[in-house]
Amino acid sequence: MSSDLRAELGGKLAGRTCVLGIGDSQWGDDGLGVVLAQSLQDAGCPNVVVTGSTPENWVDWARKAGFENVLLLDAVEFPGEAGSVVFLESAQLRNRYPQVSTHKFSLGTLASLIENESKTRVWCLGVKPKSLAPGAGLSEPVKATVELLKELLIGVLKTRDPEV
Repeated sequence: MSSDLRAELGGKLAGRTCVLGIGDSQWGDDGLGVVLAQSLQDAGCPNVVVTGSTPENWVDWARKAGFENVLLLDAVEFPGEAGSVVFLESAQLRNRYPQVSTHKFSLGTLASLIENESKTRVWCLGVKPKSLAPGAGLSEPVKATVELLKELLIGVLKTRDPEV
């Protein structure tokens, strides 16, 4: 994982940040957001929520809790190899993922709902899935990326809360 991504995350996620792990572990790589968020929780990172396939249930809480940033972790389709990472701001989410989603609300709609009537900024750290086959578990390239992102995010989140 590149030091450029670490620097970008560190700069963009300045301030109080919440992490929402999105996905469904029953559908192959779609579960990566859930797996990554759970590993961050296990490492003691604060304000990490495993939303599963219902991130819309957490919109009001994220909006009203006074976070400066919300980071969405999810599998997203984009050009590149399986396990590749993309870091998007809310405007990019609305443009790239306006309506189509494996969730009730698209990532773009989630970003709009969280940012609406609040000062919270929404970001997405997306990983390109290899397979969304039912019951498949995480593919090898996505597992490797999850491990790298775990270490990177722990490092970034620790700069916010030294007790992590």
